[in-house]
Formats: sequence, C-alpha cells, structure tokens
Amino acid sequence: MQTYTPPLRDMKFVLTELHDFSRLTALEAFSEVDADLAETVLEEGGKFTSEVLLPLNMSGDREGCRLENGVVTTPHGFRDAYRQFCEGGWSALSAPPEYGGQGLPETIGMMLSEMICATNLSFGLYPGLTGGAMVALRKYGSEELKAQYLPKMISGEWSGSMCLTEAHCGTDLGLLRTKAVPQEDGTYRLSGAKIFISAGEHDLSENIIHLVLARLADAPAGIKGISLFLVPKFLLRDDGTPGERNGVLCTGIEHKMGIKASATCQLAFDDAKGWLVGAPHKGMQAMFAMMNAERLGVGIQGLGIAEVAYQSAVAYAKERLQGRSLAGAKYPALPADPIVVHPDVRRMLMTMRVNAEGCRALGAWVAMALDVAEHGGDERERRDAEDFVALMTPVVKAMFTDLGFESANLAMQTYGGHGYIADHGVEQFVRDSRIAMIYEGTNGIQALDLVGRKLPAHMGRNLRGLFHPIAAFIAENKENPLLGEMVTGLERAFGALQLATGQIAERGMKDPEEAGAAATDYLRLIGLVSLAYLWARTVAIAVPKSFAAGPDQAFYSTKIASARFFYDRVLPESASLYLKIKAGKASMMALADDAF
Repeated sequence: MQTYTPPLRDMKFVLTELHDFSRLTALEAFSEVDADLAETVLEEGGKFTSEVLLPLNMSGDREGCRLENGVVTTPHGFRDAYRQFCEGGWSALSAPPEYGGQGLPETIGMMLSEMICATNLSFGLYPGLTGGAMVALRKYGSEELKAQYLPKMISGEWSGSMCLTEAHCGTDLGLLRTKAVPQEDGTYRLSGAKIFISAGEHDLSENIIHLVLARLADAPAGIKGISLFLVPKFLLRDDGTPGERNGVLCTGIEHKMGIKASATCQLAFDDAKGWLVGAPHKGMQAMFAMMNAERLGVGIQGLGIAEVAYQSAVAYAKERLQGRSLAGAKYPALPADPIVVHPDVRRMLMTMRVNAEGCRALGAWVAMALDVAEHGGDERERRDAEDFVALMTPVVKAMFTDLGFESANLAMQTYGGHGYIADHGVEQFVRDSRIAMIYEGTNGIQALDLVGRKLPAHMGRNLRGLFHPIAAFIAENKENPLLGEMVTGLERAFGALQLATGQIAERGMKDPEEAGAAATDYLRLIGLVSLAYLWARTVAIAVPKSFAAGPDQAFYSTKIASARFFYDRVLPESASLYLKIKAGKASMMALADDAF
C-alpha cells in the first residue's frame, strides 16, 4: 500500500539546523516570517497532502482523464481537492503579495511541493504548470497583462500551461512552425499545433492561460526568431471575467505510461487571439525563465517519489515475513522474520533513505539561494546566489529525477512480486516517476547544459558557490574527530571533481564532443559531491546532539548512521565516474553511424 507521513522533522532540521533559515528572515521581503511560521505552514500542508491528495493517488491513476468533444474531465475527487487546495491558500503560498500572494519564501514552497509530489504527482502538475507560467508573465509581461491575469492565477481560479513542443521538433524549438500574425489592435492571431502540453485542458479552473511559443512572419530562422504569447482559453470580457471561447481546442490526450490523472494534451490553435509577452523574437528569454522554474520543480518531483517510495517499502519490509535472519532468528515467536532483517533489503532501504534525505538537503540549499537571488538586498549577494542557482538547476533536475526513479524501482524490488502487481500501488511510483527524467529537457540535455553553458559562464564563476564552501569545510574539519574518515572521503571525491572539471574545460575547448561524452557522468559526480558535503555537515551537527538524552536523540543517531551508509556505499561511485570522464570519447564515438 502507498504509505506516507510528511517528513516534518527532517524538513525542520534542514531549514533551521543544516541551513540558516535566519538568512531569509533577515531579508526585508520575509521580515514577518520566522521558523515557527514555516513549521506551522508545513504541518498544515502535510495534513492536506496526506489526508486529501494521497487517497486520490491510486484511484486517479486507475481512472485517468477523459476527453469528450474537446473537454477533459479529471478523475473523481480531483475537482474537490483542487477547490480545497485553492481555498487553503496553497496556490498563493510563495506568490508576490502585490498580486494577492502570501509572499512566503520559495524554500517553504519547495517543501510543500515535495509533499504534493509524494502524495499525488499527477495532481501536482496542474498548479505546477501555473507556477511556471506565472514566472514568465511576472518577468516579461506588460503591466496590463500582469494586472489582468496574475491575481486569478495566483488564487488558482485560473490555471496556466506552457505550450512549447511540436511533434516534429521536440527539444529543438528552433524548428517550431506555430505562426503569429499581428493585428491592428496590437493583438496577434496564432495558428499551429502543440503536443505534450501538461494541464493544457481540464475541468479544475474556470480559465486556462496558455503561454505559447510561436514565430512571426519576419522572424529570423532558428531560436532567435521565436516569440512568446499569452493565449487564454476564454477571452476576457470588459469586467475581466471569462467570456467567449478562444480558438484553442484539445484534439487529444496522450495515453501514457504514468501520471495518468494529469491531462497531457494535444492542442490546436486556430486563429487564436493572443498577446505578446516580452519583445518580438525574444521568446526564448522568457521560455528559459519558465523552464528554469519548471526544472527545479521537476527535480522536486523526483524527491517526492523517493520519499513516498521509501516509506512504502519500509512499511512492507516490517510486515512481510519471509525466511530467517542469516545471523539466526530475530523474531523466534513468529513463523518467519520480517524481511527488514535481511542485508540486501537493508541495502535497498538505506539507499532510498539517503537518496531522499540528501536531495531534500540539497534542494533546500538551492531554494534558499533562489530566494536570495530574488529578494537579497545586496547586489553582490544576489549575483552570487544567481550563479549558484544557475549551476545547480540542471543538477537538481537530472540527479533528483534519476534518484527518484531509482528509489521507485528499489521499492518495487523490496515488495517482490507484490510490487509488480497494481494492488499495492508501488508500480505506480515507477511509472509516474519515469517521465520526470524526460520532460523539461531530458537528463542528457541537462548534462549538456551544465558542461556547455554553466561551467564556462563568467569564466567559471558559477562554480564558486559550490566549490568554495566545500573547500572551506574540508580545511576547517581535517582534524575534527567527530567526522572521522568522512572528511577524507569528501576530500577525495572533491579532488576527483576538480580534476574532472579541469579536464572537461581543457578537452571541451578543443573538441566539443569530449565535453558531451563526459556530461552525464560529470553531472552525477557534481551531484554526489554536493550530497557528500551536506551529509558531512549533517554529521558535524548531529554528533554532539546524539549524546544528549531526549526525544531527538534517535533522530540524530539515525542521521549519523545514514551518513555513514552514504559514504560507504554511495559516494565510492565518484571514483568510477571520474575514470569514465577521464577515458574520454574515443570508445563512445568509435563506431560509424551505420554500424549500429
């Protein structure tokens, strides 16, 4: 069965002990926020997600979405859950107050998103896409468009979608064919077809605001000729309420492997009325604003699946009786021991555990930097935070979704045959999590973005936000008896990362294929070293507190044990990753194309 209890204690640890939440509360934008408020918000979010969303997860998967005459109906219970979501103010949590939002830090919003994705990933895609659309509209929309659309999107009364992909071009948006024709009144008429549009049509909100990439007649070829347009499902009356239906029609919904309760639509734009967002031919700028927000959000989807998969596997492993412990019966009064006693089951459970807790720590670090980049009072502070977010965005998207899928598969393996059938809901985690490695740019494209754009940007300046604190921590803790050999392990892995970075920079300048061949392994390496740094910091915090008697003693002792497992069984992968990077492209590119 799908089992989930919101990991509130670990969230509190990450916010207030591992990371300095007061760094955010010191900012003017969050002057009325404190750790107690954050804890209360997350507690209430945990109740909503576990009590309202989780019960709809399996039923929504079985029922799926239905399309009739261009109208999509979501599964039973989704409309009521969405109403409760909006009435609870969850759609407005991190949105700007000037448009009706609550203005809480994105760091808190990220943790809410984790709980939503853990309990009902399909449901989470509807408000998630609205969030991405709002980012682009806030940054590039005219004041009139923002005033017209943002308040209703923030309240959840209207939702949003991002219409990028077309059947013939996929990720290569420079090939898109959707056309936009200017009108005398300053609007545009759009015609074309889009596919794979999450939340492109549904019955949850009274209007859907599509942000659509299209090409003007005088546009330059390729991505330099793309513009962005706002195209509502229903045009607005003079009083601002939805009126006449626009020329947007859902012509089909995809029959998918997973996230079946999320409407993934094919949309036809037939002389649809739209408004330009940003400057002509500068749509990629706004698109990247949307995509960056969504890439971080997709990474959190992987984290959510990792957590719920872990909890579900633990519950089953404690109940399922099979065999006896290799060290002798641990539960002699029972006909067999629960499988949690077996080393290989422990291997799987511990891997899932450190995946989830490590990603939560790293995700919060990036989210805090996102808040500082947006609201920091000092220009240098904002720039440094932006550099760090730029570097880590592809890492969060790719590694979190890789680990989420890995955890879902390990959960299924823990269940054995009972995981492969649908009764327990574990195979749904595998199906649902698989898409996250693909959309918003496949994980291979994230890796290319990391080595091709983020590493060389500003002469390597983006790396400082990660490399400098790791180097400082190693220098400060080399003689720290609390950390034992962890600092040595971190130093070795960090050294491998530094060498790999230098090799990619040197070889990539001479031969871009060398950088491409190393990209995926490099992304995994930088992610592992980031997690190793955070696990080492966790131990430095937890060891002294593990000796203090009290209700939290077990929490800190468990943290130490989890960190040791990470260093013993996960971090050694960094050595093999470095060797693969060092090997270069030769064997990868040796065969001729027609030899495959």
